[in-house]
Amino acid sequence: MTIAHQRVDDVHVFDLQGQLNSGNAAAAESDILAQVTGGARKVVLDLTALDYISSAGLRVVLVAAKRLKQAGGKLVLVGMQPHVREVFDVSGFLAILNVVPDRPSALGQFAGT
Repeated sequence: MTIAHQRVDDVHVFDLQGQLNSGNAAAAESDILAQVTGGARKVVLDLTALDYISSAGLRVVLVAAKRLKQAGGKLVLVGMQPHVREVFDVSGFLAILNVVPDRPSALGQFAGT
């Protein structure tokens, strides 16, 4: 898996590509939380190129969302492939996370904040 990080104004966007599983979840969590610890409060996870997510990967997303919420921030997920979306749906995470269809919609979640 690869993670690319970029900033769009004050929004931190992480592009996840490949598979987020137990073999790389700790590294992914570390990369994302390092930005949150460093002050990021507006975070987008772009899952457009994510082919697979395991329960360990779901934990990464949940930990990031929880840490951001505690810090007064917000996490938005974008671009889920149908099979990845199904994993989020079955786990019940779609009901508790902010999920939008595309990157402009994700960035729009932070407009005026």
